[in-house]
Amino acid sequence: MERSDSRLSMGWKPNPSLDLPLYRQIEAYVRQKITTGEWSAGYRLPSQRIWAESMGVNRSTLVTALDNLGAAGLIEGRHGGGTYISGSGWHGMAHGTMPNWNEAIEEGWYYPNLPEIQQINQAEFWPSIIRLGTGELAPELMPQDAFNDILYSLSQRSRTLNYLEPQGSLELRVALSAHLQTTGIQASPDSILIVSGSLQALHLISVGLLPRGSAVLLEKPSYLYSIHAFQSAGLKMSGIPMDDEGLHIARLEDAAQHVKDHDHISLLYTIPSFHNPTGSVMSDHRREELMTTARTLGISILEDAAYSDLWLETPPPPSLKARDQEGRVLHMGTLSKAVSPGLRLGWLVGPEPVIRRLADIKMQTDYGTSSLAQEAAALWFAEGHHAEHMECLRPELRRRRDFMLNLLQRHFHGMAKWKIPAGGFYIWLQFTVSPLSIRQLFHTCLEQDVLIHPGYLYDRLDASHIRLSYAYASPDEMEHGLKCLAKAVHRLIDSGS
Repeated sequence: MERSDSRLSMGWKPNPSLDLPLYRQIEAYVRQKITTGEWSAGYRLPSQRIWAESMGVNRSTLVTALDNLGAAGLIEGRHGGGTYISGSGWHGMAHGTMPNWNEAIEEGWYYPNLPEIQQINQAEFWPSIIRLGTGELAPELMPQDAFNDILYSLSQRSRTLNYLEPQGSLELRVALSAHLQTTGIQASPDSILIVSGSLQALHLISVGLLPRGSAVLLEKPSYLYSIHAFQSAGLKMSGIPMDDEGLHIARLEDAAQHVKDHDHISLLYTIPSFHNPTGSVMSDHRREELMTTARTLGISILEDAAYSDLWLETPPPPSLKARDQEGRVLHMGTLSKAVSPGLRLGWLVGPEPVIRRLADIKMQTDYGTSSLAQEAAALWFAEGHHAEHMECLRPELRRRRDFMLNLLQRHFHGMAKWKIPAGGFYIWLQFTVSPLSIRQLFHTCLEQDVLIHPGYLYDRLDASHIRLSYAYASPDEMEHGLKCLAKAVHRLIDSGS
């Protein structure tokens, strides 16, 4: 959908009160973008309709400006559609050949996000958008008062905000060691690495531990399919189906054998507690089976525990890391889900040689996670704020979950099916009516300022699911957004999708 293209975030509009005609203002704006190098050769302009709407002008006004720019050799149309900045206009003649950054962008080794992910990342900041799929807490659920107190306390200290040691603040790692012990994980400060969120941990692991061309096993569907941290590092992904108890062990064994016949297996990535996107919880028995199978197959495990604190009725079974007696499991945690995504703070627990290796790479990439964020997080855990916050957060998330479930029963009974999540943020909604294009549904909802997450972001072959979240949208937004979603489904079915 063109509306959510990142190029439309420019925000500029011509000023009708000026003596200069609107089309001349548009010409001047484009010329300025070219001469400053912000729009380089090969840059694609937004579509005429969408661009005219964003600037608040008639399409004919924009066409006049573009015709003049084309006559000057600054822009050019291309076969197959689209208008682009030319590399052979007056700027090129005056200053030499313009650099074609688009070629460099195409040749870069890091994969771009999927188009829908890029659209979601942009649309989340539209003022009127209803975010029905967002995987973060609503601002009113974040512990603002507690962090105000923490930041005030830090301001009274005489410490400087210099770089911290490679593995991160020792004070924070000591506090995390104590926190992890309450969950059954024995981890000394030396076995903990502070990272700037789970995504950085994934990136460090992909470039620091896993050989290019090797295979990563993971659940299917999985959050990991929606990002490219592993694929960009030259790793292959092999999905394992899930059942009601979690990762299907027999299918894991089959996949491991198949992959071993062709590639080296690097590790298994799993979210055992409140899985993203399905919300499922791996049973205690299945966790034991998984540890035994991993030992038999000689596979290391990367356990993502981003949601493990977010249980709503009863805690999930002990983590895989709590069962690990041989250093097989790397364990990722974060404050991004339960506390605040803006802190950009997480941690990785593993064998000390692994932690030292990844700490060295981290120092080469960013020289350490924010010192202020680490100092604040150390107090957050040491002073007991985390436990207090979770006691307040869980009832509110439970109320929001139940409210969304009631709305689903009201609007989607007979059209979809879902399970009641025991924690986390997500409801994995499966439509049972057809024909229904989830891709068209995504775009139709976006036109109504309702943002959903299509299931194919987490499994390329999925054609019937969307991920809903009860953590971000307010109850009023949920009610309006789900009503719009239901109407969109009915329209698409009636039209044959």
